[in-house]
Formats: sequence, C-alpha cells, structure tokens
Amino acid sequence: MLLRSSLLALAMVVSVSAQEPTDSSAPDPKPAATPDAKALDTNAPESKPVIKTFQVETNTHIPLSMINSVSTKTATPGDRVYLETVFPIMVGGRIVIPPGSYVAGTITKVERPGKVKGRGQFYLRFDSLTLPNGVTRDFRARVSQLDGRASEELDRNEGSIKSEGNKTGDAHTVVETTVAGASVGALAGSVAGATGMGAGIGAAAGAAAGLATVLFTRGPDAVLAKGTTIEMVLDRNVDFDETELNFSNAPPRNNIGEGTGPLPSQKNKSVYPQRWPL
Repeated sequence: MLLRSSLLALAMVVSVSAQEPTDSSAPDPKPAATPDAKALDTNAPESKPVIKTFQVETNTHIPLSMINSVSTKTATPGDRVYLETVFPIMVGGRIVIPPGSYVAGTITKVERPGKVKGRGQFYLRFDSLTLPNGVTRDFRARVSQLDGRASEELDRNEGSIKSEGNKTGDAHTVVETTVAGASVGALAGSVAGATGMGAGIGAAAGAAAGLATVLFTRGPDAVLAKGTTIEMVLDRNVDFDETELNFSNAPPRNNIGEGTGPLPSQKNKSVYPQRWPL
C-alpha cells in the first residue's frame, strides 16, 4: 500500500513539471557574424572617378592674329609662322581654347611674283596648338579666311594666299612715263621751235621707258603682316580632358599678336612721284 502511494505521488510530480511553460524572456543566441565580401576580396579594383572630356569638332573656325610677318619676298619652304587666338572657343558652356593660346604653322610652298605675269603666293599649314597652361595638341588645319583689310586673296580651292594683281598699276606706270616723256619733249621742242614734234618724240620715249619698267619689275609680294587676323578651320577633332583645362596658374596674356595689321595696297603706286610740268 505504501509503495503504491509513493509511485502515484512521483507520477503527479513528473506530470506537473512537464506542463510548466518555458521562460520566453531568455535572450536568443546571436547568429555568428559573417565577414564583408569586399573585405575578403583584396584583389577587387578600386572605382576611379570619371574624367569629363571636351571635344573641339572638325570644321570649327578659330580666329587668329599674326605674331610674326610673312612675305613671299623673304619666306622659304619650312619657315615657321607663329600666331595666337583672339576669341574664346567654348564646348558645353566651358572655355576650352581661351584667347592667348598659341598656334604654330609652317610655310610649305613659296612662289615669287613674276616680272611679266604671275602673282606671288605661299601655302600655310597649321601644326600645333598650345594652351596658356602649356597643354599642347598636334593637329592639322588650314586657312579659311583672311583679314577683310588685306589686299591679299585666299584661293580656297588650292589653299594658297596670293598677292593682289597689278595690271592697273602697270598701266598707270606706262601712262605716267608717257606723260612725263611728252612734257620733257615738249619743253625741249619749244626751245628748238618744234613743240609738237618734241612732245611726240618725248611721249614715245616715255612709253618705252614705262613698258621697260613694267617688264623688269616684279609684281607685289604676298604679305601677312604682324597683327593681321586670319581664320583657321580644323580638319580633325581635338580632345581635352577636364584636368587639362585649369588656367588658374596660366601666365597673363601679353597681346604679342598686336600690330599694324595688313599692309596698304600696292596698286597704283607711282614710279615717278613728281611729274614734269607741261
């Protein structure tokens, strides 16, 4: 009887223990930390900032001013020509080629004016551009326009710069010498009592002298004087990085391309500035 009571009490204790709820306030164990994938991958390349580029496109027109003078009288193929930009060139709202940038060119061919016919001409090729901060680009460009004050002419088909023609000046020379000869002949004829004959002989001699002057004198040379403005047009694209367009430390502009500009026309210049009185 005693054994039976003891077993019944033990069974009741086990049953009560099984029905007691577990303590939910106990903290859950934290999951194990996993290492960062970037920390593990030591060979992953670092991201580089994107550098913005600016492109001066083909057929862009850039106005220039001559720093030195060029003439068919003294120039030879291979001579260097130096110019500077006079107007800012902008791309995307930013100045890419500021005024005062330097352009270098080369004379590729020279022809002197003839004594009887033929005009002086030379060919100019642009080779390089240097920004005020020293950044340089090699490129190719050609002359697209000349100073409106210049008497020279641009042959757009051949790309040559030609001197002005002087047919009017030649005719003027012959007329002047004829008139001068007639004056001298009339003066000499009046002394001898044959004014008309003296004038005719003098006129003929003057005309001959004028014709000889034309035949033995070259025509005007083609000249681009210091300060003359010309325009070049690019034959290819020219690219710059944003880092190359910092002009804060660039030296101040010296305006070395300033000058008198184009020379006056050589037409109708008198060979004999003083005429003989009739």
